Amino acid sequence: MMQRLKDQVAIVTGGASGIGGATCRRLAEDGARVLVADIDMTAAEANAAKIREAGGIADVMRADVGSHDDIRGMVQAAVDRWGRLDILVNNAYSPAHGAGGSALDVTEEAWDAGMSVLVKSIFLATKYAVPEMRKNGGGNIINIASVHGLLMAPERLVYEAGKSAVIGITKQMATDFGPMGIRVNAICPGHIVTERLQEQWDDNPSGLKFFEDQYPLRKVGRPVDIGNAIAFLCSDDASFITGHALVVDGGLTVQLQEDFGVRQARYLEQNPGTQMPY
Repeated sequence: MMQRLKDQVAIVTGGASGIGGATCRRLAEDGARVLVADIDMTAAEANAAKIREAGGIADVMRADVGSHDDIRGMVQAAVDRWGRLDILVNNAYSPAHGAGGSALDVTEEAWDAGMSVLVKSIFLATKYAVPEMRKNGGGNIINIASVHGLLMAPERLVYEAGKSAVIGITKQMATDFGPMGIRVNAICPGHIVTERLQEQWDDNPSGLKFFEDQYPLRKVGRPVDIGNAIAFLCSDDASFITGHALVVDGGLTVQLQEDFGVRQARYLEQNPGTQMPY
């Protein structure tokens, strides 16, 4: 494979596993030197080892994106290690920061904690990354949003608001930093079966089949699907794309909802005993 990102330096938050883990491996495969930033150092070291075993270059750093000092420190660490910064992937997220409930239920503390990780972390990481990218004449920032930033689910105020905001700030930042040669894009994944979610589906295979049937492609996504999209957006093949929220969801969000609901009802009739995903 031609290394489209040869000698570029990338930071991936939440880079130990899941979407972040696959993204680290994919960027390294394309020649980037990758800083795996995560709070789980055991998993981060394991992912970096995979990259090195495959011939790539990676280092690790403990970074909690809820901490201003950690965010500033991870940018400095990448620059100190490799002398530059070209790519920032704002991916880190924990289900603990997406408190369930409506505006009647969510506490102010839960709102603040969720917004700190889902939105504020992107603002801060960008604040410190852009000056370094500008020294190189440009760069790429990829923000991980969600189909939940486009279509709303009940009782998910914090997560839906946060992911909607990610799409908005992506577009705004693209207008600010485009003149500097910095492209800013977002990815809106559908259901991605990470390592953690695979354990859940192993216990409920009929629920996974029901979930897969919701997608026009009749399958859910894998972390590598998002990693591939990120690598594309960071490459020169996407040099005229900025401010875009790329939906990578197997067609989930293009369906007419009335037809979709009827099809799902028929599926349950034809597959009695299906265990619901939630």
